[in-house]
Amino acid sequence: MAAKSSSEGERLDSHELVRFETVALPHLNAAYTLARYLTRNDHDAEDVVQDAYLRALKYFGGFRGEDSSARAWVLAIVRNTAYTWRRRQHSDTLGTEFNEELHSDAVADEHPEATLLKRDAGESLTRALDQLPIEFREVIVLRELEGLSYKEISDVAGVPVGTVMSRLSRARQRLQEALCAAEEC
Repeated sequence: MAAKSSSEGERLDSHELVRFETVALPHLNAAYTLARYLTRNDHDAEDVVQDAYLRALKYFGGFRGEDSSARAWVLAIVRNTAYTWRRRQHSDTLGTEFNEELHSDAVADEHPEATLLKRDAGESLTRALDQLPIEFREVIVLRELEGLSYKEISDVAGVPVGTVMSRLSRARQRLQEALCAAEEC
C-alpha cells in the first residue's frame, strides 16, 4: 500500500509510512503542547497539529535526519504551521483558556487544599505564560515543558543558540515578575 502526496506526486511506500509512524508519531503530545501554547486554544491547536502532521507526511520522503532529530523536525513544522495560522487570524486575541485539569496528570488522592493550591498556581502560571510574547512563550514551552536542548530549540525556531539563551532568560525574568506581581511579593 502506498500513499500518494497530493502536490508532489511522490509516493511513500509502506516502509516509509511505517517509518513515519515510528519516527514522527511519538512526538504528537509534544507537538500538541507547543501548538496549544502558541495558539492559546485547544481546538485551534488540534487543527495546527493536524495540518503540521499532514505537511510532515507530505515531505517525509525528503527527511534525511536521524530518528533522534525527528522531534526537532516535527516541532519546527508545528511552529511554522502555528505561525502561518496566526497570520491568517489577523489578531492576537486570547482564545479559550487552557484547562490545566484536563491536560495534567493530577493525583486523585491529594488533599483538597493541596489540589486547590496546585490548581491556583497552575492557573497563575498559565496566565503569565499567555502574557508573554510568542517568541518567549515558544522557547519556554520547548525548554521547560518539552525538555529540548538549546541546540534543538535553535533548530526548531530557526534562530542562533545565543538568541535562544537570551529569549529564555528574558522569558524567565518576565514570568518571575508576573508571578511575583500576582502573589504581591
